[in-house]
Order: sequence, then structure tokens, then C-alpha cells
Amino acid sequence: MHLITLKDWSEAEIRETVENCIKIKNHPEKYRHAASALSLSLLFQKTSTRTRCAGEIGILQLGGHALYLDWRTTNFGLADLGDEMHVLSDYVDIILARFLKHSDIQKAADAASVPVINGCCDRYHPTQAIGDLMTIKEHLGKLEGVKLCFIGIHNNVCNSLISAGMNVGLAVTVIAPEVNPAAVDEELWTQAEQKGYYKSIPTDTLDSNAELQEIIAENDVVYTDTWLDMEFFADPDFAEERERRMKLMMPYQLNPSLLKGIDCKIMHCLPAHRGYEIAGELLDDPRAVIFEQSENRLHSMKAIILKLLERS
Repeated sequence: MHLITLKDWSEAEIRETVENCIKIKNHPEKYRHAASALSLSLLFQKTSTRTRCAGEIGILQLGGHALYLDWRTTNFGLADLGDEMHVLSDYVDIILARFLKHSDIQKAADAASVPVINGCCDRYHPTQAIGDLMTIKEHLGKLEGVKLCFIGIHNNVCNSLISAGMNVGLAVTVIAPEVNPAAVDEELWTQAEQKGYYKSIPTDTLDSNAELQEIIAENDVVYTDTWLDMEFFADPDFAEERERRMKLMMPYQLNPSLLKGIDCKIMHCLPAHRGYEIAGELLDDPRAVIFEQSENRLHSMKAIILKLLERS
């Protein structure tokens, strides 16, 4: 069993994992030896803070061992991906991989003989979604019937929220002036829409800021993410594209004016570009659960690791 996309997990598996996230957070002492003598390898092509720390620290707190591999210091970029995954599987019990392309993470999982966790690719971010469900359950006491509005670029995080929500009864409304081409998943969107747990509101139908506020006010959670992948934000070769996106997206920034008087939880998967997709002061707003979201990546990663090791 792998965690490549939550499309492959059942409702029962997702719900059980979310419940275990909360149990592990509240009673960490009970899990100190749950993965004793087991090893997790972290294989990363991309930079990371939360996912790396959650995996590396998480397995250590479960009594296991962590091995971090930077893609550039291994032979993964030089040899056949399947061969290298076969070899790595012989050394460790579970692999957390953060790859650029979804096709590569799928190929890696197909070649591995141990569980593989998708720590983020260009199409999905399932570990983020599990942590988000945990945070929502903690603060709202439920998942079924919760309404979440995602505003920004329709990306990998958005896809995983839709996939997770469809399984647990959480409805996702997306307001996205643009879709990241790598995140296009018509099959997922159609399935979720048919079940009544996803709708996309075309931005050209919104005539005023007041209409945007009305939509947000109908939801329990408002969620945003970066408009640019972190590695491109300060890249001079990407400057023209950055300016284009900023001009397109700025009307959809989460800020105190837009959220004035609206009773909802504010979420962001981080890292955030303060003053761009979200005004800096909102990260410390009483309605924000952003840093708890971040902390919960650790507890949720531990629950994911134990779920996969249980089946392996």
C-alpha cells in the first residue's frame, strides 16, 4: 500500500488515519516505540521545510531512523529510476519522496517493494490534505458537512483537498482565475462534482468584491496557497511570469477587508508570501489556524507512516 494520491484511499482509510492523527498528537507517549528499528528514507528533488521535518522527526519520535537523500547527491538522476527505487527498497522500510513530476512518483511507487509516500508532486499533495483534515476536525469537530472555499491557483494542494473532501463529505468550492497545467485532473473534478462535493466558480462571473465575500461567507473555511512555486518566486528568469500572475491574482488576495465580518477559519499550507496571496496580518488573525495546520503535519505524517507500515 502506498500514498501517492488520496484517490487510491477509501473513505474508511482516510477517516481512520485522521482519527489516529489526533490520537498521536494527544498521546505521543503511546507511540514512542511504534516504529522501533524501522527506517524511513526521504528522497527529495524539491526544497522542503514542513514535509521534511514531519517525516524526519516523525519517524524518530516513533522510535525509528531517518535517512535524508538529496536527489543531487545520489545516482537517482543518473541511473534508471526503477532500478534505484528497487535498490533503496532493500535498505529501508518506507520511503517519503518529493518529486517534481507526478509521473515519476508513480513510476517510483511501481518499482518499490516498500510503501511510498508522495511528499508532494506537481499534481497532488496528499500528506498536506490529511493534515488539513485533522486541523479541520480539531477546530470544527467534524468533517461531514464542512464547506471549504479554496481561492488562488488551482494546484496540487487544491486537488488533494477535493479528493479528500469527496471521501469524507467535505465540500470544496474553488475560485481560481487559473489552473496549474500540471494539476489538471478532469476525472477527479468530474467525479467530485457529480457527488456534490466540488464546484468551480468562474472568476469572470464575479462582478464585484461583494460577490466574492458572499461566497466566502457561505463556507466554514477559506483556504489559499502560493501563486508561484517557491523555487520560482525569486528566479529572475521567471520575473515576467511572476508579474503576470501577480496582476491576475491580486484581486483574490485574502486580506482583512475581504474577510471583514466573516466567521470562518483561515488556512494556508505554507510557506506563504506575505502581501501576495495573503496579507501578513491574517496569519496571526484569531480566525487563522495556519500555524496549527503546520504543526499538525508532524502528527499526521506519523499517522500516515504507521498506516502504511501496518499494511507492509
